[in-house]
Amino acid sequence: MRSILRAFAILVICVPAWAADLSSLSNADAAGGLKEALSQGAGRAVELLGHDGGFLNNSKVRIPLPGVLEQAAPLLRMAGSGKDLDQLETTMSRAAEAAVPEAKTLLMAAVKDMSVKDAKDILTGDDDSVTQYFRSKTQSQLTQRFLPIVKQQTDRLSVSSQYNALASKAAGVGLVKGEDAQIEGYVTRKALDGLYLMIAEEEKSIRRNPLEAAGSLAKKVFGAL
Repeated sequence: MRSILRAFAILVICVPAWAADLSSLSNADAAGGLKEALSQGAGRAVELLGHDGGFLNNSKVRIPLPGVLEQAAPLLRMAGSGKDLDQLETTMSRAAEAAVPEAKTLLMAAVKDMSVKDAKDILTGDDDSVTQYFRSKTQSQLTQRFLPIVKQQTDRLSVSSQYNALASKAAGVGLVKGEDAQIEGYVTRKALDGLYLMIAEEEKSIRRNPLEAAGSLAKKVFGAL
């Protein structure tokens, strides 16, 4: 994979000193091919996660109980609260599934706005460079969009409000991370983590199988390597 990455980086970065079979590709074409691949990967990630079971049935992104509850879960289950914990865990994943479709427009805008320099940074960066690009361009806005949807879902459970009340107090004395003090904030953060993870996995899949790229320009670029 790294050899493909390096070859593609050379294609994007270098002045037109291409081999014969790459001579027709410009910097714009190369960046355009990457855009098509990322558009396909982002769209696919939203499709995979934004439906019933998208988070709940996927062990890679299923949202666990917040740390303090996870640690206390054995005792809470022994005390008869197992049903409440299971319901909370299910609701957290369902809330993420409901929120994820809101991401597609912003993700596609981030791809559209990608410059040749952005493409260079992705192609010459670390293995998580795709994830980092989307985080930098969309995390703040997606957090704002996800939060009310997640809150609407989690507010249906009394255990959510109970957790928020207790966790807020615990956060004040350092027993709970501030970012985990509200269940809706925790779920939103985990939902975004899962979304970015799946985008990266889809991008890697396209890189491994370039002929399966949906766009003609992506096929042209990746097929020329």
